[in-house]
Amino acid sequence: MLTSLKTAYTDTRAADLAWALGREPLPALAVLDLELSGAKLQLRLLGASHQVLLDEERGTCSETVACMPGSSTPLPLGVAKRLGEWDYEFAARVETLSQGSFAGRAQELLALVADHPNGLAGTFPGSPHAFTAMLAQRGEGQVWWRTWHAYPQEGQLVVTRTRVGVRVPTPAGL
Repeated sequence: MLTSLKTAYTDTRAADLAWALGREPLPALAVLDLELSGAKLQLRLLGASHQVLLDEERGTCSETVACMPGSSTPLPLGVAKRLGEWDYEFAARVETLSQGSFAGRAQELLALVADHPNGLAGTFPGSPHAFTAMLAQRGEGQVWWRTWHAYPQEGQLVVTRTRVGVRVPTPAGL
């Protein structure tokens, strides 16, 4: 699903993004509710930020990547945590692209997400390449989602990927 967001583009620097687990739902500009093999997943666009809420029989998870005033947790390159019966893995990277490459990559990602049944993307007024996009899937006891946060004025694309799944027991002796 592709939507035009009716808001000012305020999260204007990739370096301002922070990461948090366990936050309450924040006001969203666009929401996509998904049912993926028994897991309820809500993809939420918060401007140039995102929040994902996962509710499944084994528990819940809330991930937020946003410019959060007062947050002391910058966007990490990677996180691995145990959440009850789940393993949670998060990874982020920043791609810096030339203006031409950025425009092409933006069009490619928006086309991918807009036509996907588990995708949500929002574009901002002022630039066709200012967007936030999210894509989710589930399989083999795990839920995955990827996000893209575009900052065309910097030529930067923040890419995240998250996996939440059943903890795999470590074999004895390891």
